[in-house]
Amino acid sequence: MGILKGALTVRRYHVEGDVPDDFRDVYRDAFQDHAFRERPQAMIGEEAIGWCQVHNLLDTDFSDLNRWLYNHYVLAALRVDKKMLPAKLFKAHLEKRIQAWCEANSRTKAPKSIKEEIKEALEIEMLNKTLPRVATTEFCWNIVDRWVVVHSTSDKVNDDFRKLFRGTFGLVTTPVSPLDLVADNPQMAGILEVAGISDYRPRSDDAGDHAGWQGMGQ
Repeated sequence: MGILKGALTVRRYHVEGDVPDDFRDVYRDAFQDHAFRERPQAMIGEEAIGWCQVHNLLDTDFSDLNRWLYNHYVLAALRVDKKMLPAKLFKAHLEKRIQAWCEANSRTKAPKSIKEEIKEALEIEMLNKTLPRVATTEFCWNIVDRWVVVHSTSDKVNDDFRKLFRGTFGLVTTPVSPLDLVADNPQMAGILEVAGISDYRPRSDDAGDHAGWQGMGQ
């Protein structure tokens, strides 16, 4: 639970789009629909992606709002499972099985079709015995101020997060540079803009971002 304690290395995004008045029910259902689901017959390299709780990656039930919604903060995690076979071990088993076929059929070399057949059968057999590589990435979403931080700087992880976030909530995430955070200091923002370091422009609707949210955490 790195996002709850310890040092953080994150990427920050501005969340574009309107949040519905009944967001609690809407987002609960959205989480449930896009929660992580295991794929019992995943192929090599195939990824299973979905949401899980930050408390335990096996917890994919979002029906209880108190476990992921804290006032106006959403805390959850992206889980990605990927099944991979140990290359050297797979190759060794494959060679042994091809050799056994040649001996059983009095052949010095197995036809290409037979090799492919043996390979596919071995892949299925070993995949059924292989546990997936599991990775989780936590995120924190401030619904009021419209920002979200992702506890990873990996391009792929962030791409996966943004795609699933949009598919789940229908909201677009726009990257925020650390320099853009100086917008809270208009004088500093102006100096950086003149220097060509940042081209941030305060959003015209920023002043109204908090309108209509009074009592939201009640």
